[in-house]
Amino acid sequence: MKRREAREKSLQALYQIDIANSNAEEAMESVLDGAPTDNYFKKLVMGITENREQIDGMIRDNLENWTLERLANIDRNLLRIAVYEMVHSEDVPVSVAMNEAIEIAKKFGDDQSSSFVNAVLSKVKVKSGS
Repeated sequence: MKRREAREKSLQALYQIDIANSNAEEAMESVLDGAPTDNYFKKLVMGITENREQIDGMIRDNLENWTLERLANIDRNLLRIAVYEMVHSEDVPVSVAMNEAIEIAKKFGDDQSSSFVNAVLSKVKVKSGS
């Protein structure tokens, strides 16, 4: 599985965790639908669920006139994936994490998702010194 696909599958798993209150293992199994698991996919989903409080705090600190809970589920989880990669993945450059999130937002989000994700991640980047 390529990293883009792992990110997209992670988005789907995180969506299920949010909407259906699934646990991470169930959500990953459901998304993979019998396909073999991928290490990066698993690293993303497990890393985000384990560090969710920290990641959500970083997102909240960079939202203007929004609460995390009011964000579209797709946007919220794309931000989680990107912030996780920006902070916890030493082998993913910050610019790559940001660009991947923006491209996936174009595919899965609404018309404003990519601009919104870009704006929030740009603030995270500046504040985190990345």
